[in-house]
Amino acid sequence: MDEELLELQRQFEFAQQVKSSVRLSDRNVVELVQKLQELRVIDFDLLHTVTGKEYITQEQLKNEIASEISKLGRVSVIDLADTIGVDLYHVEKQAQDVVLSDPGLMLVQGEIISQTYWDSIAEEINERLQECSQISVAELAGQLQVGSELVQSVLEPRLGTLVKARLEGGQLYTPAYVARVTAMVRGASRGIFVPSNLSALWTPLQQLVQEMNGASGVAVENSFFQSIFNRLLKEEEMLGSLRAGTHWTPTVFAVAQKECVDSFFSQNSYIPYETMQKLGISQAVQFLQSRYPDGKPLAAVFIHSSMIEMLDSTTEDAIEQDSWIDSLSVLPASFTSQDANKILLLCPSVQSALKAEKALILGESYVISSGFIKGIYDQIEKEAEAFSIQASTASLIDHSSKSSESAESIPANTDKGSKKKKGKSASMKTATVETVPDDEEDAARPKSKRNQKKGRDASSQKLDSKAGGKKELVKAQEANNIIPPDEWVMKKIVDSVPEFEDDGMENPDSILKHLADLMRPMLINSLKERRKKIFTENADRMKRLIDDLQKKLDESFLNMQLYEKALELFEDDQSTSVVLHRHLLRTTAATIADTLLHDLDILNKLKNGIEVGESKAQDPVLLDSSERTTLAKSLNGSLSKKALALVETLEGKRVDAFMTTFRDLAEESGLVLKKLDKKLERTLLHAYRKDLTSQVSTESDPVALLAKVVSLLYIKTHNKALQAPGRAIAAAISHLKDKLDESAFKTLSEYHTATVTLLALLSASTGEEDDCSADRILTKRELLESQMPVLRSLVLGDSQSQQS
Repeated sequence: MDEELLELQRQFEFAQQVKSSVRLSDRNVVELVQKLQELRVIDFDLLHTVTGKEYITQEQLKNEIASEISKLGRVSVIDLADTIGVDLYHVEKQAQDVVLSDPGLMLVQGEIISQTYWDSIAEEINERLQECSQISVAELAGQLQVGSELVQSVLEPRLGTLVKARLEGGQLYTPAYVARVTAMVRGASRGIFVPSNLSALWTPLQQLVQEMNGASGVAVENSFFQSIFNRLLKEEEMLGSLRAGTHWTPTVFAVAQKECVDSFFSQNSYIPYETMQKLGISQAVQFLQSRYPDGKPLAAVFIHSSMIEMLDSTTEDAIEQDSWIDSLSVLPASFTSQDANKILLLCPSVQSALKAEKALILGESYVISSGFIKGIYDQIEKEAEAFSIQASTASLIDHSSKSSESAESIPANTDKGSKKKKGKSASMKTATVETVPDDEEDAARPKSKRNQKKGRDASSQKLDSKAGGKKELVKAQEANNIIPPDEWVMKKIVDSVPEFEDDGMENPDSILKHLADLMRPMLINSLKERRKKIFTENADRMKRLIDDLQKKLDESFLNMQLYEKALELFEDDQSTSVVLHRHLLRTTAATIADTLLHDLDILNKLKNGIEVGESKAQDPVLLDSSERTTLAKSLNGSLSKKALALVETLEGKRVDAFMTTFRDLAEESGLVLKKLDKKLERTLLHAYRKDLTSQVSTESDPVALLAKVVSLLYIKTHNKALQAPGRAIAAAISHLKDKLDESAFKTLSEYHTATVTLLALLSASTGEEDDCSADRILTKRELLESQMPVLRSLVLGDSQSQQS
């Protein structure tokens, strides 16, 4: 058998040495291999090398990778591809299989590292530690070109074996170095006798260690010191308590702290929280409640029950004697007003007095008996009533001054004031031939009386509803005028109890201020009840006043509208129109305006609780300009503004402006003004004509007769009620020229000329005995008297004129 084997070996060696007569090319070999794979002769995968001239099996690739790892310990996958000459994809795939099959290998960032490599690295680190005592893990990771977490995970299982060191906070320390730092931490901690933050202690230790290690030393983290401190505390090498991980309180301090609290509390029966904070106790209430269960916590102090008993006896005496006490004057200075209030509520005598309404607590610290308060209040209440009456009267004056300031925005009429007065005085002196004296103007006013009763009940109801709508606002405004201010109340309290003056009226915490705050609402309620009683008493009178005013305006305003219509006839004659407007404003308009202002003033006084004497209903109201302005300013708010506007229009030149402001004021007052319709106009004209006819029939004054005849002629010719002054008679007669026949117009013109001549003579007469004008005046008057029947016949007819 051996000979046959040797023979085969010789033949194989011979076959290898014999040169082939036929050589295969690379392409033939590749095709041959592919054919063998197709025939399943080669039933395993073959990998090409990067040169393409060699084949390698996957198993051989694994073996070569494992060989390189065992030889180098740490090899890059990219380097393996270059060394073996196989594509990187196949190398990475087989490398992963190699790492998975061997637990001693790891694939990190494209590198395969074995445990033997880490063992050698650990031995090198241990040698370095013996030289420098500490090494940073980050520094090692940088040198090894791996992550710090990987280095730390590799070193932890080798600490104490291959690496004789302690890993703390990313640093490796030798046992000797740790022992030295432990001694430093122990010494520094034992030198602390007050509560301290350990973070502040580690800073100087870091500086000390840095100086000890020199320039090459690595800074020590606070966590290293903290871990050493925690170990020492656990081993009871230091006594104390650690709170929140960093706040250290030595036992010696805690003992001294409790002794100080016990000493202060036992001597004073209280202890302020501020004192507890100075002793370093932050949660003072919890500390004291756990130590003294019988104590009571207040706002700023903690007290013993004996403090309550002491204050209770003092306050009980003050309540029984109908007096008062300031608890802060009895308690120590460290007590606040909140503390005083809380301790007072704990006193049995105060609790029973409050329940029985025998005492009050004011300003948190003052205890005042109800009898003491009642004695002062009874005195002040009487003086407050007198103050209210005086203030109610003065309020109208104060309101008048305020209204005058707000009324400055109302445009002034250019034809009022001194200019009007100056013009009037000048006209009286010159007395031109066409002027009839103003004394005769009143003769042109109608003397008829008409009753317009329709709609009075409805207007009264509307006035009441509008007045009621503003009731609350008016009350609020009036209350501010009659209620005594705080200063007044405090002054009266001082007058009753002079000892309160020492506290000062400006001190907001004084008993004087608190008593004033208590009594002022009581006074307000008392004064309101009194005013309510006054308003009830005046209610009937106010209602009667409103009804009477409505009746007066119903008739007067209709007449005013009637007279206003006659002014339309003279719109083309500007000068005459101005005279007629002014005359109507000074006569009829002034009368109804005075009536309205006068009654509104009385109504305002009644609302403010001011006594007003009863006046006769038939008494006429005659006011001058200043009196009207005063009454207008005494009214309230918008009513005052509209009243001032009304007064302004009385001094103006236009009746329509007066009518507008009069309507506004009446509407603001809640009054209803009737509008002149055709039916009412006919009724009023008929009555006015009848009244004028009666006056013309009985008139004996030749001068006054002319104005009445002209007015009656206007009713007959124009159906208008004309109110003309003496100086406008000439213009009024000229407007009748087209309406009268020549003889009637001539009679009227000649009578007017004679009247003007008579008035001129009367104006120029001196009244002395040697005055020669007396005969001329007598002659002219006789002439006019002889012409009076002829003048009457123009409006009455011949028969009636002769009878007159």
